[in-house]
Formats: sequence, C-alpha cells, structure tokens
Amino acid sequence: MHYIIQLVFLFPLFAASTATSAHPPLSVMSYNIRLDVASDGENAWPNRREFLANQVAFHAPDVIGTQEGLPHQVAWLRERLPAYGMVGEGRDGGDAGEYSAIFYKRARLRVEESGTFWLSPTPEKPSKGWDTAIQRICTWARFTDRETGQSFWSFNTHLDHRGAVARAEGLKLISQTIDALNTEQLPFVLTGDFNLTPDEAPVLTLSQSMQDAFIAAPVRLGPAGTFTGFNYQDPATRRIDYVMVSQTPKVEVLRFATLTDAVDGRYPSDHFAVVAIILL
Repeated sequence: MHYIIQLVFLFPLFAASTATSAHPPLSVMSYNIRLDVASDGENAWPNRREFLANQVAFHAPDVIGTQEGLPHQVAWLRERLPAYGMVGEGRDGGDAGEYSAIFYKRARLRVEESGTFWLSPTPEKPSKGWDTAIQRICTWARFTDRETGQSFWSFNTHLDHRGAVARAEGLKLISQTIDALNTEQLPFVLTGDFNLTPDEAPVLTLSQSMQDAFIAAPVRLGPAGTFTGFNYQDPATRRIDYVMVSQTPKVEVLRFATLTDAVDGRYPSDHFAVVAIILL
C-alpha cells in the first residue's frame, strides 16, 4: 500500500514535467554588436569579438537578432558559432553593408522561408526613405521548432539614428509587413535597436499591438538602459534595444535580462545585449 501511495503522489509531478518539456521556452536575444571601425581603438572589433562570441555561446539563445554587423563580422560569427545558422543580407543588397541578421540554433529550429525588406516607400529593393540618413532594413524568417512542430516568425531591424520620421514610418512598415506575412496568425518576435526610448510616440504606438518583453516580464535582471557607448564609468540610461512579442496570439514572457558583462572595465559592445525567455 505504501508503494502505491508513492506512485499516486509522483505521477502528477511526472505529468507536469512531461508537459513542460513538450513546450520548452524559447530564448530570444537582441544584440547591436557595433560595427568594426578602427577609431574605436581599444574597443575595436578585433579586441572584443572573442568576448562577445563567448557571451553569446554562454547564454546560448535560440534566436539572435544582430545589428550593425559588417559582412566580415557576420562571417566571423558564423564560423565562431557553428551551432547557429543565419539569414539576412546587407543593407546595400547581397553581402554589402551592415546586416540586421537573424542567427538561429540549427539543432532546434528549421527555416521555412526568409527575406529582407528596406524601410522605405520601395521596400522591395535597396533604397532610402523619408528623412533617413542611411539605408535601413528589416530581416525576417519563419521558423519551425523541430521538436514540437510549433511555427513562429522572427523579425529584426535597426532604425535610423537621425531621421525621426524614418523611425516612425519604419516601425509602421514593419508592423504592416508582419500583418501581411503572418496570415496564419502565428506567434512572432521583433528584435532591434530602435534608436527610440519607450516613452516616444512610435514605441507607444507599437506597444498597442505588441508586447514589450521588458515590461511584460514578471522577472527582470539588469538595468533598463541598453546603450553605453563603451563608457564603463557612467550608468546606461537609454533603453533603445528591444524584444517585442505578439499579443495575438499571446506570447507569454517568463523572464527578461539586460546583459551587463564586462571584463577589466571593458564591454563586448557599445550596447548591452537583451534576452527574453518566452513561451509560444
């Protein structure tokens, strides 16, 4: 009888564990890796790339939206992080210009389709729009989880650093494109450096149709600010890097972290990476 009672009490725990493993959380990172420019001196890419790659490998996100990666930086990361595949193209078309790339874990995720569009009135070709200083893009992919069969969309962008109209219109175009592509109403994530703080109108508007994972997370780690400019002495105050997730269908945000790792007063980038742990 004692043995039977043990089985009765253990069964619900086993069942709960099985249900959880059937729908494992998804880890999504947004990371402006800072382009490679010699003028960064001691913070130039060759001096920090191993730190950055090790940081990514340690946290092992399932999806990473990167910004500012030049072709040789993206190529180096692909070689250095062999567990990841990548989709996207440079903002000048093909393998030219900065990428807003999406890296993904090959073992877990399968790419069903992908593409890149330009944040301009002519999104189908390399082009500038509105008051943007430079060409800006959004890369997208539809993934399927190999284990669960769950499909979802991922979008990644880097909005203009100067043009206020371009930032607003860019987010509007991204939202419209998500609606146009996502005809099956699948869950989606949007990562990016928006060059906008949460109190600015374009983000407030976007937050009416998507969830800001930072706000939605019941557990948060690290500061709100994400841009450092490599300045270790002063705290980051501007939150301009985001993970947004769909409201319909509802994506549950479990945890959110701003990664402030530093070694000897040096950061791996001039932005902190941000990570959201979510359930689709």
